[in-house]
Amino acid sequence: GLAIHQLEKSTPGPISCDFIGSSVNHRRLYGGGISQDLVKAIGIRSTNQQLFVIDLMAGLGRDGFILASLGSTVLMLERNKIVAALLADGLDRARKIQSNHGTDFKKILKRISLINVDAKDYLHNLDETSKPDVIYLDPMFPSREKSSKVKKEMQLLHQLVGLDGDAGQILSIAKEKAKYRVVVKRPAHAKFLGDQEPGYSLKGKSTRYDIYPLKKIPTEFIR
Repeated sequence: GLAIHQLEKSTPGPISCDFIGSSVNHRRLYGGGISQDLVKAIGIRSTNQQLFVIDLMAGLGRDGFILASLGSTVLMLERNKIVAALLADGLDRARKIQSNHGTDFKKILKRISLINVDAKDYLHNLDETSKPDVIYLDPMFPSREKSSKVKKEMQLLHQLVGLDGDAGQILSIAKEKAKYRVVVKRPAHAKFLGDQEPGYSLKGKSTRYDIYPLKKIPTEFIR
């Protein structure tokens, strides 16, 4: 498949997008299901709760894939052309060999779509009838000082994408475009994105999910 490699001495192996044999699929099978903080933050209480989620900064698609595996329809947006190409290739390869992984895997992939577009442009053009139930943001944030602890993928993605300096602006727009809530993924001890205080947060050891509730998600949300 498509991969990217940093051409320097002693660099890690190539990075690609893999939904089949990687930690992503392991997380789908054994990661805790609806008990995961990400899933709780989005508002998924049951696999029958078929929410429409827009992942504004999809990256390599891992969080979006998990949400789709639990019944959500996920539209992935990625503005960086290289990262979007890696993600598109990963989805394409998964769809080609999905017959070996059962009906559930096939259904998950049908719930995922991808657009290579700037999130601000997409949201500005989003009309009232196309509003998603939930908008999810996972902006790129500065590496910690101890760079050896930063995963190889994150090091390379930082070089490719840079920092999402307009993420605060995007959050402001997202709160006008989501039906029920906006969720932002942050480092556990980071400031609120754009100094916009959330309604509440779910905090883990290294990651925090800030939730901006707009309206209560219906208890029975079956399409």
